Amino acid sequence: MFRANWTAIVTALCIGFSAHFNPAAAQDRRVPSSPAELRLSYAPIVQRVQPAVVNVYAAKVVQNRNPLLDDPIFRRFFGGGQQQEQVQRSLGSGVIVDSSGLVVTNVHVIEGADQVKVSLSDKREFEAEIVLKDPRSDLAVLRLKDTKEKFPALEFTNSDELMVGDVVMAIGNPFGVGQTVTHGIISALARTQVGITDYQFFIQTDAAINPGNSGGALVDMNGRLAGINTAIYSRSGGSQGIGFAIPANMVRVVVASAKGGGKAVKRPWLGAKLQAVTPEIAESLGLRSPSGALVASVVPNGPAAKAGLKSSDLITGIDGQTVDDPNAFDYRFATRPLGGTAQIDVQRAGKPTKLAVALETAPDTGRNELVVTARSPFQGAKVSSITPAVADELHLDADTEGVVITELGDDSPAAQVGFQKGDIILTVNNQKIGKTGDLEKAAGVSQRLWRITLVRGGQQINVTLGG
Repeated sequence: MFRANWTAIVTALCIGFSAHFNPAAAQDRRVPSSPAELRLSYAPIVQRVQPAVVNVYAAKVVQNRNPLLDDPIFRRFFGGGQQQEQVQRSLGSGVIVDSSGLVVTNVHVIEGADQVKVSLSDKREFEAEIVLKDPRSDLAVLRLKDTKEKFPALEFTNSDELMVGDVVMAIGNPFGVGQTVTHGIISALARTQVGITDYQFFIQTDAAINPGNSGGALVDMNGRLAGINTAIYSRSGGSQGIGFAIPANMVRVVVASAKGGGKAVKRPWLGAKLQAVTPEIAESLGLRSPSGALVASVVPNGPAAKAGLKSSDLITGIDGQTVDDPNAFDYRFATRPLGGTAQIDVQRAGKPTKLAVALETAPDTGRNELVVTARSPFQGAKVSSITPAVADELHLDADTEGVVITELGDDSPAAQVGFQKGDIILTVNNQKIGKTGDLEKAAGVSQRLWRITLVRGGQQINVTLGG
């Protein structure tokens, strides 16, 4: 046991030394060649990287509401009873990725915040504005306010070139104790069954990550950003050696959208529904192992259809990279730049073929998003008509029609009665809901009882609520 641990430490130090003094040697993975290499340190890399990692403080003002105030008699005798305000605070980390003061963090760090502050490693604090939020990747981009100076920033590495066993460092503010550096190795790549974001494709590391590290940096031995630390697997709430980071190539896409002035990240749209290959499906297709992404359906006139992709085709790769499951394909496809084409490797009836799929966004005309404000069970829900872009974002079948809930305020009446993001509203009091205006009109009619039909997770549900 001692020898195994000692060898790991020596190897890590050796790689760190060679990468710092000769970046080209980052790929020279070797065991130490002399006792002198045991005295090496990560300090030069940390000193260079640490100034670009920041602490992110988010504050949200909430009403501390007394439920007794719902009683008119209580309000009469106690003068209306003003609601007290309470400030909820959250703490996370972030990374400066552009010298102008652009900071990347997690959406869940700043979600719902009324005020965001960023503290640098030199203890200076800046107000920050939210430039872009991308809930699908759980990434947000902030900009430091009222400053014209140049800040130290991290460069991106190509996360597709990372290998299991590579040494990495995690930097952030765990438990609010202050900026902390931990090190470890990449334990696994392309983790696709984590269940954190829409894009299930994570770097797994055993570098200690704890609450407060969210949004912080995972860096390689060249001092480049390999990923954004996002989640841990833990039964105790602390680090147990299983942490997950969003790969740098996904972070790069979100930052590029923010720099371009976009309020939402635009990604390529395949126009096809994919499903995982089970052992049974693999056996029926004569495959040696259950891998790849099986095409379940294709949207007419979408990029996949125009490229010649068909139902029952098996996607095995994209641009020379292997695809093990639909999540891996979604990530690979989503990180391709818009414009041009992607080369898709397909198995069709046991024969390999290549298809060129255009990299273009999904049509999004007619979304007609609105927030329901009328006093009703839907109050506070943001709803949208279902366009191809909305269907893609919410993983709905492409032929789905109607109105879907796209966002809910935590304290909204709609959230309190149990509505969820992704619920498709079919009817309200026997009135068909075909577009957002229909729902807005139905919600504006005072009712004692609300009879609602919706679809959630493919299942139709009938609900009756009191008015």
